[in-house]
Amino acid sequence: MPSPVLTVVEDATEGARIVADGIENLVRSRPDAVLALPTGRTPLPLYDELSRRYRAGRIDFERVRTFNLDEWVGLRPGSPGSYAAFMAEHLFSRVNLRPENCHIPDGAAPDLDAECARYEQLIREAGGIDLAILGIGHNGHIGFNEPGTSFEMRTHVVQVTPETRASNRWAFATDDVPSRAITVGIATILDARAIVLMATGPDKAEVLARALQGEIDPSVPASALRLHPCVQVVADTAAARLLGRSRELTFE
Repeated sequence: MPSPVLTVVEDATEGARIVADGIENLVRSRPDAVLALPTGRTPLPLYDELSRRYRAGRIDFERVRTFNLDEWVGLRPGSPGSYAAFMAEHLFSRVNLRPENCHIPDGAAPDLDAECARYEQLIREAGGIDLAILGIGHNGHIGFNEPGTSFEMRTHVVQVTPETRASNRWAFATDDVPSRAITVGIATILDARAIVLMATGPDKAEVLARALQGEIDPSVPASALRLHPCVQVVADTAAARLLGRSRELTFE
C-alpha cells in the first residue's frame, strides 16, 4: 500500500496555497465535488486562501457540497463556539457555497444517535467524500476521533478528552467548553477518495511522527490514514522536523 505523500513547506501560508491548488484543480474538474472540512486554527490560512481565490474568480463553489467533520453537542448553529458559527465566519459567508450544500452535524438534535445516522446517510446520498481535509490533534485525533476510537467507527457521539477541550478553549468566551461532540468516524474518513492532512507548528511534530512512522494503532487515530491509498500530508518545517525527506504533493 502506498505511503502518504509528504510535502514540507516553510509556513502555514505556503501550505494553504498548496492545498488550495489541489482543491481548485478538483473543483475545476468536478464542479459538484464533495469536501469534508475541518475547523480549528490549522485551516484558517486555507480558508483565507480559498476566499481570495473565489474573489479573484479562480474557484466557483456554487455546486460544491461540504460536510464538516464535527460539531459540539448542545450548541445550536448560531451559538458562539459552535462550528457552524466558525464556518459561517471563516468560509461560508466569504464564497458562493449554497447554504443547502453545506452540512454540519446538529449538535442540538434531540436524538443524537438518529442525527449521526442521518449525517451518514447524507454523505452516502452525496456519493461519498471526494476530498477530506484534516488537521491533527495533539493526541493524534482526527475529527474528534480521540485515542482508542475503533477504525471501524462511523459518525458517532464522542466524549471529548480534557486535553482536546483545553486546546479548543480559544474559541469560547468562557471556559465552558462542551464535553461531547458529534464526529464523522474514522471509517467514514477512510472512505474518502483522497485525504489531505495539514499540520503546522512545533507542538505537532511528535504526534505527526507517531502517526506517520509509529505503529498503526487506535491509540494514535491519525495513524489509520496509512491504511488509505491516497493520502497527502502538508506540514511546515516545525511540524515535520522529526520526519524524513519530503516528496512532491499530488492530487489524484
